[in-house]
Amino acid sequence: MGGWASSRSTRCYRSTTPYPILADATVSAVGQPIAAVSAETPVQALDAVEQIWAEIDETPAPPPELLAMQHWQSGDAAAAFARAAHVVAVRVAHPRLAPNPMEPRAIAAMPESNGLTAWLSTQTPHRARADLARILSLAPEQLRVIARYVGGAFGMKASLYPEEVLVVWAAHQLGRPVRWTATRSKEFLSATHGRGLTSEGQLAIDGDGRFLALKARVEAPLGHWLPNSALIPAWNVARILPGPYDIAATDLGTSARRVHTAPTGIYRGAGRPEACALMERLADAAARATGLDPAEIRRRNLNRLNGPRDLPAGRVEGADYATALDHFLTLADYPAWRARRDARRADGALAGVGLGFYVEPSGKGWESARVTLEAGRATVEFDGSSQGHGRETALAQIAADALDLTPADITVLHGDTATCPPGIGALASRSTPIGASAVLEACREIIRRRDAGESEPITADTAYTAPGEAWGHGCYLAAIEIDRDTGAPHLTRMACLDDAGRLINPLLAEGQVIGGFAQGLGEAMMEALHFDDGQLLTGSFMDYAMPRTADLPPLTIHKTETLATTNALGAMGIGEAGTIGAPAAILNAALDALPPLSVTDLQMPLTSLSLWQAITDASKEPQT
Repeated sequence: MGGWASSRSTRCYRSTTPYPILADATVSAVGQPIAAVSAETPVQALDAVEQIWAEIDETPAPPPELLAMQHWQSGDAAAAFARAAHVVAVRVAHPRLAPNPMEPRAIAAMPESNGLTAWLSTQTPHRARADLARILSLAPEQLRVIARYVGGAFGMKASLYPEEVLVVWAAHQLGRPVRWTATRSKEFLSATHGRGLTSEGQLAIDGDGRFLALKARVEAPLGHWLPNSALIPAWNVARILPGPYDIAATDLGTSARRVHTAPTGIYRGAGRPEACALMERLADAAARATGLDPAEIRRRNLNRLNGPRDLPAGRVEGADYATALDHFLTLADYPAWRARRDARRADGALAGVGLGFYVEPSGKGWESARVTLEAGRATVEFDGSSQGHGRETALAQIAADALDLTPADITVLHGDTATCPPGIGALASRSTPIGASAVLEACREIIRRRDAGESEPITADTAYTAPGEAWGHGCYLAAIEIDRDTGAPHLTRMACLDDAGRLINPLLAEGQVIGGFAQGLGEAMMEALHFDDGQLLTGSFMDYAMPRTADLPPLTIHKTETLATTNALGAMGIGEAGTIGAPAAILNAALDALPPLSVTDLQMPLTSLSLWQAITDASKEPQT
């Protein structure tokens, strides 16, 4: 179904934006550094900062500057909409989010005889070294970046920040060690924010509930400077559409504009949650328009073929999503969920059930690894950092299985540009599909050389380029009740099925699902950054709500394993699954709870205030 022989695409990019280390003639946003103080102690530094006074004249903010736009078309969308039996439209405005890893940004730079060493909280040590060398006009070999253990990142630490450049520059100029750690309030103000995109979509449906055509537009506000991958979320939304569904005619566009706020960049999911939320809102709207069950309309339109699929933005790896949905609904006992909802409604409760089917592309490109075997032990070196994923455990398992050793016989080293091979880093759920495939290939080379009679120690260096991008998939199911008088939502239960290909360590995979789900719930129900005339109103945990353990409902996790054909390991990403599928399911559940009150549109986060306001507005008598 759904070939795209006539697919067309266009793109336009503007020149790069400025990257000021300290503000010069213009301060572009609240939170932008304007001065730096070096001191012997933190107390001295804070006292000195108190003596700095800046007079800054207010000027009208310039209009948003268009930096990039792309457009994809396939089939004849106009003709499909003209013959449609139903047309539905939705708009999804994602709140701007603060990633808030446990460890804030931090760096310590030490001058040495042959250059500088920087201990940096980053996801991308080799890229950080290359960027620092380029900005400071140093040779890469003069810099060493170490990022062995990072206390969370979520995409926020994928780029190099002005403060970090300044620290390395100061250490180089002063010939003395310099360190800096961001405060939590500084993280709210000047670290990269996530989400914030707005998407609008229209879906044409025939009389049998088949999706005929999709039109979608995505608007992405960027910050006053562009971190690495700043354009990726907007691009990801459009290039993933129409997601898991077969739709032959599409008209997809995305644009990104520079605005005067803190920078926005990738955040766990990076465009995947936005694509999922749009398609799943449209799928539910189509179900209401046709009178079909939400599961049934998905079943009629989900891709059914394993193997390559042609999306408007290119050929990708596909799977039998319709069968996966049926398997999940059987495991979760979907009819029982709906029966409980109906029983609660009969008792007067505002109860709803929502589905969210997702796909998760896992990054492209290459990573490298080095494996050394000697005397019954092996050392694995890879380029990325460890951010609490348990990556050392997974890589040790892979090497042990390949080399016929035990995990205790494996030493895993990472995050040091002086000793570990180069690579892109821990981004886009790529570390297992691509990075671990590099480790596996290095182990296989060692086995071949050992079988050929080579004596130990044997060291194999591998730069592995994945022949394609692995696409995981799955589905989330949410049940919610909303208090009619206060709007307070109560997420009563959740269930999910994730297919991430080969699972190296099921316990670690489950941890990734739970962590992603917690952050997905945060976006759906709690988290949002708010500004007033450029001033951040939600600059601390007193104002910005983060989910706690008590906020998480019971989550039943189901897993399947369809091996990927796009990497040596057969793995797909799973780290972002919960942030992708959960918000869409929760949003659909809330909308399913409120039709008796004629509420047809909601935006995240689903706070008690926003739900109460929607209920109140819908209950008002029409004005005569």
